Amino acid sequence: MTIIYHLSTRAAWQAAAAAGAYTADSLASEGFIHCSTAQQVRATATRIFAGRTDLILLCVDSAQVGPEIRYENLEGGDNLFPHIYGPLAVAAVVAVHDFPPRDDGGFDWPPGLPL
Repeated sequence: MTIIYHLSTRAAWQAAAAAGAYTADSLASEGFIHCSTAQQVRATATRIFAGRTDLILLCVDSAQVGPEIRYENLEGGDNLFPHIYGPLAVAAVVAVHDFPPRDDGGFDWPPGLPL
C-alpha cells in the first residue's frame, strides 16, 4: 500500500465525509488535488500553512483513489508531488491525524505515524 498525504481542515474533511467525496478548492481552480509524500509533508505545511491551527493530515491509500495520480512538479525543480486528478473518495482515506503547529509555526510528523 502506497500512502500519499493531503493537508486539509477538519471542517472541509467533515463536509467531504458527509458528501462521500473530497474536492479541494484546487480541483476546481487547477484541475487536481495537491498531495505530498511523507518526506514532503512538513516542508509543504510550513511553506504554505505556517502557524495554522486548524489543519489535519489525511492519509490516502493511492490504490483506492480512483482518479489518476500524477507525480509532477509544476513550479520547477526536481521534487515531484502527487496530484489527484479528480474527487477523492472518502473510502480512500485510511487515517486522519491532527496536525498542530509547533510554537515557531512549523510542523512535526504526527507521533505514532510511520514515515
